[in-house]
Amino acid sequence: PLELGRALGAFQREIREVDEAVAVTRLRDEFQLDEFAANNVVQYLGEQAEATGVVPDDRTIVVERFRDEIGDWRVCILSPFGTPVHAPWAMAIERRLIDKYEMRIETMWGDDGIVIRLPEAADQIPLDELLIDPEDIDDLLMATLPQTSLFSARFRECAARALLLPRRRPDRRTPLWQQRQRSADLLAVAAKYPSFPILLETSRECLQDVFDVPALREVLGQLRSRAVRVVSVDTARASPFAQSLLFNWIAAYMYEGDAPLAERRAAALALDRDLLRDLLGAEELRELLDAGVLADLELELQCLSDGRRARNADELHDVLRRVGELSALDIELRCEGAGAEMLQQLLIERRSISVMIGGEERFIAAEDAARYRDALGCSLPMGLPMAFTDPVARPLEELARRYARTHGPFLTNDLARRFGLPVDRTAVVLGVLQNEERLVVGEFRPDGVAREWCDVQVLQQLRRRSLAVLRREVEPVNHFALARFLPAWHGIGADRRGLDALIESLTMLQGASLVASSLETDVLPLRVRGYRPTDLDELCTSGEVVWIGAGALGANDGRIRLYFADQMPLLAAGLEPAEAPSGTLHIALRQMLLDHGASFWGQLRAAQVGATDAELLAALWDLVWAGEITNDSLAPVRAVLGGAATGRGAPGRVAKGTARQRSRPGRLTRLGPPSGVGRWSLVAPLLRPAPTTTQSAHALALQLLERHGVLTREAVAGEGVVGGFSAVYGVLKVLEERGQVRRGYFVEGLGAAQFTLPGVVDRLRSLRDETDALHPELAVAPTVFAATDPAQPFGSTLPWPTSDGRPARSAGATVVVSAGHPLVWFDRRSHHLITFPDAHSDVSWGAALAAQVKHQRLRSIEVRKINGEPVPRDSPAVQVLKQAGLVESYRGLVLRG
Repeated sequence: PLELGRALGAFQREIREVDEAVAVTRLRDEFQLDEFAANNVVQYLGEQAEATGVVPDDRTIVVERFRDEIGDWRVCILSPFGTPVHAPWAMAIERRLIDKYEMRIETMWGDDGIVIRLPEAADQIPLDELLIDPEDIDDLLMATLPQTSLFSARFRECAARALLLPRRRPDRRTPLWQQRQRSADLLAVAAKYPSFPILLETSRECLQDVFDVPALREVLGQLRSRAVRVVSVDTARASPFAQSLLFNWIAAYMYEGDAPLAERRAAALALDRDLLRDLLGAEELRELLDAGVLADLELELQCLSDGRRARNADELHDVLRRVGELSALDIELRCEGAGAEMLQQLLIERRSISVMIGGEERFIAAEDAARYRDALGCSLPMGLPMAFTDPVARPLEELARRYARTHGPFLTNDLARRFGLPVDRTAVVLGVLQNEERLVVGEFRPDGVAREWCDVQVLQQLRRRSLAVLRREVEPVNHFALARFLPAWHGIGADRRGLDALIESLTMLQGASLVASSLETDVLPLRVRGYRPTDLDELCTSGEVVWIGAGALGANDGRIRLYFADQMPLLAAGLEPAEAPSGTLHIALRQMLLDHGASFWGQLRAAQVGATDAELLAALWDLVWAGEITNDSLAPVRAVLGGAATGRGAPGRVAKGTARQRSRPGRLTRLGPPSGVGRWSLVAPLLRPAPTTTQSAHALALQLLERHGVLTREAVAGEGVVGGFSAVYGVLKVLEERGQVRRGYFVEGLGAAQFTLPGVVDRLRSLRDETDALHPELAVAPTVFAATDPAQPFGSTLPWPTSDGRPARSAGATVVVSAGHPLVWFDRRSHHLITFPDAHSDVSWGAALAAQVKHQRLRSIEVRKINGEPVPRDSPAVQVLKQAGLVESYRGLVLRG
């Protein structure tokens, strides 16, 4: 079965992905093979990989072509998916080639693949002809199955079970050759009657018991979507896998000339397709037809949608001709205006008449009078033209046809109730229309529970419109959908708490260049509710998480990268290194840590005799921001952010608005300055063992996919990757071929090279419409992001919206985003506010900015410029800020905590 085939394919893939020694150990310990057998398995897979370059597995199918011993071309489809999939696939390929190229080929199938022998006139088969569309498989199988020896053998067994091949003497067995002859005679007679039950039972047994047609459709669908890749190779001789298949070929064709008579006569067999379809089950369209499309189409067919309602008496007459009998209330719903007046005009002009149907008064067009009289026995008023009262052939069938043309899928009871008819009589009428191929029966309504009737043309419209909806769903989303997706992808807004939530967030953020001043005030609190700095300290001091500098931003800020210690060598190797400081004190500090290992501040003082604390701090933090030295906690980083001196500016200088760090006399000498506390160590030993370029690129590509969800060239450009997008493109392409990532055009305007993880595309497309009721998180209050937050794509992956200012992803800047739409950009340091177009329609951004002060994330908010200009008194943005609580000051607007 397919499940076992996939497990076998996954086993082959996993064994090939590990080293030979590891594979042998696993086979010996986990699968209980002895040393000889384990080595044979590994060697067998290795020889196959050497012959074809790849081993077929659950994600790869190999199409191998070679010449056999007599010089004929053989094509082997090497696949682990099993005979129930391969047998119908081979039959379909054989029928496809016969129909399209008039090429008679021979096929053989097994659990490990399909063998095709080409005639001398052909030396190759187009690969596309082997990858059949899932929608075509049923027709190809039904055309091929009666001509196979499998059908003949199964027919003989079915006939024997039905006692149609009785023994001449009960005490003796009938030889097989005699059973074949008698079965052939019976088949020759039964072939004249396509509805013969044994023929149908044989087909059902082959298609449902022997074959696994749904599994084949699934595999073919994965081939078409490239979830399973196809590798085509030409080899000088058969590979080890192909040799195993060819051995079975000999057994299959050794006595092919002795085929029984039934197999030669089966070619003339024709089956009753309709009866067989009933026997196998109706086509499942419930999951294919769109419920919204069905509802819209029914409104159009009933003239209830905009643009189809009647505006005058003439159009109402057309509605009656098209829809049929309507009550007074039904007419009102189908008119734009006074429907009663329009109806009265038609009654006066005798263009419409009133009849009683099922005990209810309804109105019909005068031209349909004879149809309702002859079909339902309705009494007609006097004075109608003779042309409207002449007898009509098959009147009930005509009314049923019109009902079907103006309704979606319906039940027999629906039509019987509409016309007040017995259900049995109604079913007969519908059966007549089905025989005329005007109606089809099946399971159509997405919420239905029984088989329904549907007009052929209506079903075609439903299919076309549902397909159009599906095509719209695969269209690329706009920029705002991506901006809605990223916060949800990062878990922003979710109720996640504690250490586990922090680890989950760091898993996505590791390796990203984060502004230190925003890390614990904006980035992590958005992702972890009730975030506590002690949790991050716990991870750092335990050695689980390592931070390294990624560049200074002024005297009291910089960028840092966080890594899990075991993944740091892989991820850090692919990033652009910073320029190494080369001063005398820098060299001394490096040598000190290299010789003595991790050291505290007191030990670092011995790096160079005579150096002051300010000089030592300056050199130390130069190395920190260059990514050469790290600390086992974030305490010194917080001290720098709080205004503690790093020696980069004047000694003892503190940031404005912050408290000066004070210590008791003598304590500073013993413990060191706040920005030098903790244990310092070199980063270089943490990057060993050094990975290969391929390993680093692979890990970095997966991490970028994990962080961005949809990885684009623009997203990689902002990550500081060595070599840019081209450095990870090769890995992404291989991952796509292996089915681990998807490639497509998912977000408009971002280039064609877009990669994403499986399942992300559906989640991204589900956020296409911001008013979707399935996503209540889109209706919550705006979110204030740090401008540099990876979950905020504007200015990096996406361009900033049009504005009068010049927003940037700078340290200290924030962006207010509502449902994916950026409203304003605000820089706390320059006191500059920039409004985007959506800020005029959504004024909730003012309260969002003010909430930062109220929640004590900021001491104050002061706006001195709006869109590059001094605060204008009559600006709409000023009114929004005043409503949020900001008051006028001599330099602009201010709100203090």
